[in-house]
Amino acid sequence: MYTMYGLKGLKSLFVVAARRHYTASGTKDGATFGSLYERIGGAAAVEAAVDLFYDKIMADSRVNYFFEKTDMSVQRIHQKKFLTLAFGGPVEYGGRDMREAHRRFVKNMGLTHVHFDIVVQHLAATLKELNVDPNYVAEVAAIAESQRNDVLNL
Repeated sequence: MYTMYGLKGLKSLFVVAARRHYTASGTKDGATFGSLYERIGGAAAVEAAVDLFYDKIMADSRVNYFFEKTDMSVQRIHQKKFLTLAFGGPVEYGGRDMREAHRRFVKNMGLTHVHFDIVVQHLAATLKELNVDPNYVAEVAAIAESQRNDVLNL
C-alpha cells in the first residue's frame, strides 16, 4: 500500500494509472507474482536502473541540456521514488504531477515528442542492459507512454 504526501488531491493521473494498472499482481502459467517493482528486483533494481539511465541521459546531447540547471543527485533520488511508485512499490512520493513538472521544459525549452521518445529509448536500453525480462521492459514502456500527453502538456 502506498502512502503519498504532497500530491494535492492525487492530481497526477500517472499515480492513479500506476495504482490501477501496475500494482496488481499478475499471473504466469497460473502462478501469481507481485508488482512490477517486485518482479524487476525491487529497490536495488530501481536504484541501479535510475543511475544507469541518467548516465545515458547526461551523455546524450539531444536531451542532456534539459538538466543543465538540475541538481542531479536530487533528481536521481526523486526519480527513484517516482519509479518505485509507478512500478507498484512502497514509497512516499511528494513530487509534482507530470504536467506541472515538465511544463517549463515544454514552454521554455521546446520539449517535444522527439525528446520524449529518446528518453523512453534510454529507459528501455537501461533495463535491457540490466537484463530485465523483455516483458517487464514492455510494461515499463507502456507506463511511460501512458504519460506522453501529460509530459508534453498536450
